[in-house]
Amino acid sequence: MSEKNFNDQEEIFSQVLRAGRRTYFFDVRSTRAEDYYLTVTESKKFTNDDGSFHYKKHKIYLYKEDFIEFNEMLKAATDYIINEKGEEVISDRHQSDYVKEDTPKEEETVSENFTDLNFEDI
Repeated sequence: MSEKNFNDQEEIFSQVLRAGRRTYFFDVRSTRAEDYYLTVTESKKFTNDDGSFHYKKHKIYLYKEDFIEFNEMLKAATDYIINEKGEEVISDRHQSDYVKEDTPKEEETVSENFTDLNFEDI
């Protein structure tokens, strides 16, 4: 297969979803038999101590014979999450006032560590 034909197959259809440090690529590609399949790539940017950066990528290949069942399972899983937890994002990364349930709030932590002293005790 020539380089030109290979590149043409790589650009059949593509969509990009940017989500913070992560980017998701949805790419339609062609098999040797000229049928189509989907690749979903998660690319995550990491910054090194010296300021340089690198990306880690994870990819799945999804073929037409799996589309219906994959879509059903993806929908079931996402519906379950929304039904159980709602659409609001709950995380320490997205909320500055987020506190884990097993972690005491700041004022509780301060009061637990504070000892009331009287000057007469000194």
